[in-house]
Amino acid sequence: MMSDHSSDSLPSSLSSFSSNSLSNSLGNSLSDSSPQQFLGFLLGSTHRRISVSFARALKPYDITPEQWSTLLIICDRSGMNQKEVADTAAKDQPTTARIVELLLKKGFIRKQPNPGDRRAFQLYATEEGKELINSTLSLERQATNAAVAGLSAQQLEELRSMLEHIYHNTGNLQHE
Repeated sequence: MMSDHSSDSLPSSLSSFSSNSLSNSLGNSLSDSSPQQFLGFLLGSTHRRISVSFARALKPYDITPEQWSTLLIICDRSGMNQKEVADTAAKDQPTTARIVELLLKKGFIRKQPNPGDRRAFQLYATEEGKELINSTLSLERQATNAAVAGLSAQQLEELRSMLEHIYHNTGNLQHE
């Protein structure tokens, strides 16, 4: 829930963000600019705030949001290999390998050799991992619902559509 503190309120420059305001701010002294004027900064800051809220809720379960999202993918798509999990989670392979090892140590997942590729392993959620996801899905929804409180269903759909478009665009930039 957002308080009335000035650090939590959306700067007026963001509510009317446009390429003109960006070029005007770049044409003027950069000391007049704030990081919140830049869309990438706003997206990152918003993600961190939601993630911190979710992390607090997950603390009693001994799992981080990053681990939780990887476990959710493995629960949803049983038998994926680590590369497929990394691709689905949009994480690099070393990060995914680290998360998979932590989930294995915690007993939330297990791995089996892939019969089609002896170098790869298939990943499966354990009963403990499945139970953890089932008991914490509501915590993720609460964190997200708090973040989007006050938006109409139409605004949420438009936001989701815009974010998916931006996500697609940024994926294309990585391949250029």
